[in-house]
Amino acid sequence: MKYITKYKSPNYNSRRNSKIKLIIIHYTALKNNKDAILHLCDKEKKVSSHYLISQNGTIYALVDDKFRAWHAGKSFWNNITNINSISIGIELDYNPFGKNNKFTYKMMSSLKKLLTKLQKNYKINKSSVLGHSDIAPFRKQDPGKNFPWKSLLSSKIVLKFKKLKVSEIKIIEEWFKNCNLKLQKHKIILALSLIGYDTREVYNNSKLYSKLISAYRNRYLNNEDRLKNKLLYISLITHLFNFMLTKK
Repeated sequence: MKYITKYKSPNYNSRRNSKIKLIIIHYTALKNNKDAILHLCDKEKKVSSHYLISQNGTIYALVDDKFRAWHAGKSFWNNITNINSISIGIELDYNPFGKNNKFTYKMMSSLKKLLTKLQKNYKINKSSVLGHSDIAPFRKQDPGKNFPWKSLLSSKIVLKFKKLKVSEIKIIEEWFKNCNLKLQKHKIILALSLIGYDTREVYNNSKLYSKLISAYRNRYLNNEDRLKNKLLYISLITHLFNFMLTKK
């Protein structure tokens, strides 16, 4: 795989022997690829990513994998808050309000090849390829509701959920009952927490809860299904069951 390596970001530091466990997908929200390179390589901005993929599929290697790039910001996953130390950040030249508002075929093709290589190199499982909105749902939306996660699913890069049998649904429901969970909201929060999401402050904060649910809907539900609470609940139960079966 070829990378453009002539642009290097000064914004990185040591991982301090932390193992790479996650890959985080972002979009730049900037005007074009040139602006993105300037931004990510500007010492004053104090932000960076390991890779940037342009609209035409060119991959720019801005920070060596062995270093800690500054892409995640304030974030959380599976009780870890220092996400930069355990992750690789990939920025996509995409702006939902700009002319570069398409996840092009060439961009996605390059992304798939890069993800496949990184997963192999660092033994990263399919449930550990995340969006910025997964690790920071209260402040970030990228890679956005239009990002084609299904394309990564069809290429076997992210986890595909096995449909549950009635007996399996009953197992989850019985487990919820044993945990003394009666309200569907509390079941949803527990499921999101076990999957990895930040649920620390959502029980008594309806605004944060809504943002968390929105992040999950945008990632895992189709456009026509995003407002259907029953489908959200079924999706979450299915997700949780599959996650627990494949968790290492």
